[in-house]
Formats: sequence, C-alpha cells, structure tokens
Amino acid sequence: MEGWILYKNNSSELKPEAYEINRLLEISEEEDINIKVLKPDQIDLIVTREDRKSILVDGNPVSLPDFVLPRMGAGTTYFALAVIRHLERLGVPCFNSSLNIDMVKDKLFTHQILAEKNLPVPKTMLAKFPVDIQLIEKHLGFPVVVKILSGSQGKGVYLSENKKSFNDLMQLIESSNPNVNIILQEFIQDSFGKDLRVFTIGGRAIACMERSAMDDSFKANFSAGGLVREYPLTPEIEWLATEVSRILGLEIAGVDLLFYGDHFKICEVNSSPGFEGLESCCNVNISKAIYHYLKIRLGIY
Repeated sequence: MEGWILYKNNSSELKPEAYEINRLLEISEEEDINIKVLKPDQIDLIVTREDRKSILVDGNPVSLPDFVLPRMGAGTTYFALAVIRHLERLGVPCFNSSLNIDMVKDKLFTHQILAEKNLPVPKTMLAKFPVDIQLIEKHLGFPVVVKILSGSQGKGVYLSENKKSFNDLMQLIESSNPNVNIILQEFIQDSFGKDLRVFTIGGRAIACMERSAMDDSFKANFSAGGLVREYPLTPEIEWLATEVSRILGLEIAGVDLLFYGDHFKICEVNSSPGFEGLESCCNVNISKAIYHYLKIRLGIY
C-alpha cells in the first residue's frame, strides 16, 4: 500500500518541528504503508485522454498511489488544488478532497454554511473599505476580532479592544493592502485565552483538548506556545464536532470551539489539523487512527 503526503516540504527537507509529517512517516512503517512526502511543485500534470500517464514527479512518469493525504490546509495554493483535483479525476482517493479543502480555507464561507444549518457560530461580517465603525459597533460591538479570510495557527487574527484601535488597524490595512479580504467577528468573552480543539476522523470524534494562552493573549494556539490539557468529550462537544465535519464533508478535521456560557460556539475548522498537542496530553495515536480509517475506507481490512 502506497500513499503520498502533499506538504510544503519534501522528505529531504523535513525539519524536526514538522511533528505531524514525521509522525505519519514513523507510524506508516508500523502499518506497512509506503509513504512519499512530496511538494506540489515536484509534480507536473498533463491533461490527456491517457490519464493514467498524466502525472509526472520530478519530470518522470510514476505509478499512482493508493491514496493522498494533503497536509497544507489553509496554505493550499491554486497549484496544489489543481494537483489534488487531477489525482481525484484519476480515481485516487484524497483525504480530504479538493472541494472541501478549498471550502474551509474560506472562513466566511465556512461560517455561512454552518449558520445555514443552524449551528452556533459567532456573528461575522465581511469588512469593506472604508469601514463603517458605527455599523460594526451596532452589530458586533467592541472588542471585535479581526481575521484574514484564510489562515491557521492563530496567524492573521487580531483583537481590537476599542473603536480607536480598530480604526487605526483598518487605516493601516487599507493603506497597505486595500484589496485584502478580512472578516470581523464578535468577541466571545467566555473564551478569552482558551478554546477547545476536537479531532475528527471518519465522522468520529477521536480526542478533545483545551488550549489556554500562556500570557494575556486572547489566542490559545498550541503552536504559539499555549498550554494544553485533555478535555472530556461531552455529548454536545462530540455532536458539534462530528456534525461540522459532516456538513463540510471533511473526513479528517480539527474543529475549534469557543466557550459560550455552558455551551459552545464554532470558531474555525481546519482540513489539515495539527495533532502534536493532542498526542502530548491525550492517550491517542492520531497517525495510527488515520491509517486504520484509510485502510477501512479503501477495503484493505
């Protein structure tokens, strides 16, 4: 059984901090799976009726893998999506699919879909310049969360405490990059400096952890130095995470939940979630769970 991992670096360029890729490579040996880590730009595709010969790696024709694991998430470029789409057209199962990866890259579109299904999401607006601050204050209030449309690991997420800091930030963005797409989101005070990450595979919630900020930051990402601890998978948490994954068509997902009183709101969804934090605090082997699911899906067991 052979699989490809599409990632920003290939095998020879991997660094020790690429925890998830290194773990997937390590566990693949135990599962008797041959894994190649490829960068999208190593791949050339040719649209032809002789489809099975239309993929080249480093300029050479190759046999197609049994499956592909795209691991670029919000950083998935158009070229990477084109490669995934081409592999899908050739019948190669991709976990997740190009359609669903592209969908969840767009945070606003993700929230539009979830809100349509009556799931709890923070109130969200698409910003336009010049920004009407009175409108923002009326519908979202201050503090307000400012996010770029596509991003992960807490990058491109800011908290504007008041109208003045918000106005300064908007002026800076408008003057430096007026074409950037940003969303504005209500600030959930109950979740200041903490949130939950739920990892789902094949429609099941595998593990849940609480992330909390080390300092006074309102962001609690593990990759930014946040603390993590195992959190019980309550029926509500499990249902929210699995329902979000189902609606968005994600077979592998990281669902981030915000504390909201005794309940939760859906913050973000990641199609290529990290799991170093989960494995550090929960009794779970995410790579093994992923491979076991893929074997079942592909009829190997």
